[in-house]
Amino acid sequence: MELPRGMKDFEAQEHGNIEHIRSHFKQLSGLYGFSFMDPSPIELLSVLETKSGPAIKDEIYYFKDKGEREVALRFDFTVGLTRYAASQKSMRLPAKISSFGGVFRYDEPQKGRYRYFHQWDIEIYGKPGIESEAEIIEFTSRLFDSLLLKDITIDINHRNLVESYINQLFDSKDPTLVADMLRAIDKIQKKSKQEIVNEFKDRYDIQKIEQILEFSQIKGSIKEVEQKTDTTTLSSWNSLKELFESLENRGVSNVRINFGIVRGLDYYSGTVFEVFDKNSTLGALAGGGRYDSLTKAFGREDIGATGVAGGVERIILTMKEQNIIAESTPDRVSILFINDEMQKVATSIASLLRLANIPTNIDLVGKPLKKQMDQAADSRFCIIVAPKELEKGNVVFRDMQTGVESQISVESLTDDPHSILNLEKL
Repeated sequence: MELPRGMKDFEAQEHGNIEHIRSHFKQLSGLYGFSFMDPSPIELLSVLETKSGPAIKDEIYYFKDKGEREVALRFDFTVGLTRYAASQKSMRLPAKISSFGGVFRYDEPQKGRYRYFHQWDIEIYGKPGIESEAEIIEFTSRLFDSLLLKDITIDINHRNLVESYINQLFDSKDPTLVADMLRAIDKIQKKSKQEIVNEFKDRYDIQKIEQILEFSQIKGSIKEVEQKTDTTTLSSWNSLKELFESLENRGVSNVRINFGIVRGLDYYSGTVFEVFDKNSTLGALAGGGRYDSLTKAFGREDIGATGVAGGVERIILTMKEQNIIAESTPDRVSILFINDEMQKVATSIASLLRLANIPTNIDLVGKPLKKQMDQAADSRFCIIVAPKELEKGNVVFRDMQTGVESQISVESLTDDPHSILNLEKL
């Protein structure tokens, strides 16, 4: 039996890595005042089309339900959260919402992303402002710090800035021209300069296309960018400077300007950014920005929105590349027994330890002691229930790391298992 293409089973180790990132994300989102929620995994197709138009059908799973309604599986959290926020007329603003879970996309499977994968996401709804963007970017930087990832850079740009440069260069305000040039810039990370020029040369001046692509390569600090190009005529340059001042005030230093970051075509309406490991070829680990146009599309002219989402599996691959090991599971205890009579006592001890929130394993089918010991190899401690020791009210206690054995009383073990096993209370 095979899975559909692009799907996979998440085994224990990978699931543990996902939970590791989820734990860090939820802790940090709580520290920053985000309320955690899980939007519906199924939306009306018309709701998802609000974000990207009918063309989104090529990239998602959609179908008719038994009521002949056109529905689709969520492909991100932003649409569902924005639909929810737009419907809450009495919601206190600014509203800060976070989510973590699985999403579906009918993309070509690639390294770090299947057709079902996991994302983390935070959004802020309310009056548009620099501090909301700074809060989102600060959170993003701190999350990667908490995961111990190194050489992480957050590249920031402004959609209005790029659009103003395109309009000035072509002396035009044709929205189709702007969309095509944004598409050209967006492809520069995946295609060669010549491939992009060839794609658009029949419609636009080749020299101007090349200038656009050269412009998209400008990156650096505020000072470095101002030395490379005349920013005085670029729309929203001052907004970017204000954002960087706020980030500096917040102690966020792993940021830079990158004029090649545009984040798609018609979704974002202001600040945009992407997160990269400087030494990896995996691509963006997270991305976000301002998208006031989406709240307006849902009928809320009075609120803006900014947010960020990150790919969990891609972050896990980056952690592996940097040899970062996810936090281990709590120390586990295995209860072993010599014979069927001792099994009853062993089972009782196992249940008592579990009531004390201590992860505990015990054989369920009466295997010989040697096989029980083999299965317990990954446990931190073993407790062996044997007739001779039990007659004295004791069990054998074995430290699996050192191999040292001793005897402890059943009474003291059940009275205070944490102190006897030298484990922290969970």
